[in-house]
Amino acid sequence: MIDTNDFILIDGYKHLRYTPKVFSEEEMLIKSKTYFNLLNSRRSVRQFSNKPVSIKIIENIIKTASTAPSGANKQPWTFCVVENPEIKKKIRIAAEQEEERSYTERMSTTWLNDLKHLGTDAQKPFLETAPYLIAVFKKPYEYDTDGNKHQNYYVNESVGLACGFLISAIHQAGLVTLTHTPSPMRFLEKILNRPENERAFLLLPVGYASEKTYVPYISRKSITDVMKIY
Repeated sequence: MIDTNDFILIDGYKHLRYTPKVFSEEEMLIKSKTYFNLLNSRRSVRQFSNKPVSIKIIENIIKTASTAPSGANKQPWTFCVVENPEIKKKIRIAAEQEEERSYTERMSTTWLNDLKHLGTDAQKPFLETAPYLIAVFKKPYEYDTDGNKHQNYYVNESVGLACGFLISAIHQAGLVTLTHTPSPMRFLEKILNRPENERAFLLLPVGYASEKTYVPYISRKSITDVMKIY
């Protein structure tokens, strides 16, 4: 290994020295509680304002999502930001068609009953109202500049982590979103003309909540339900 002030070489590859910030336990308790309170106030919103949002804010949010860990650091994702009203309308029409089939043909009675308290149905006006739609695509494989195919690893896990970072960043910025998953979502690949190695993963409207916004009265599971200590 070759050592310098900033990095070392391990098996011929540069490794930079990482020095994380260190806090006292009291500071850590405060910071962890503050972050919990922030995200605990997050809700899925279906009532959007058409108030404009700076694209610079969206860029920062997506850069944050792109800091997520990924298998072999392949970063197998593409975030397509849609602001064009005509494209948003096409996406809404296609999404509602799939949702109508789901509500009338694909979903079981139990599934439909489980959704009733959320007040959702096949109509998705927010797909046009929200100033932006972020369509997240996963890439099972990609091509290098010579056209050679390269496999990506843990793609669903990696893109799922990135979407978690994305949702957190949206909320932290003071905006709202909804994880919309019309199934199947292949229409997004066609409408947005994505390459053959990309598959639609998630669709998120992003913007401000409307002036009068209501969300379902629900609760989180308790810590004893979600954490087990061994």
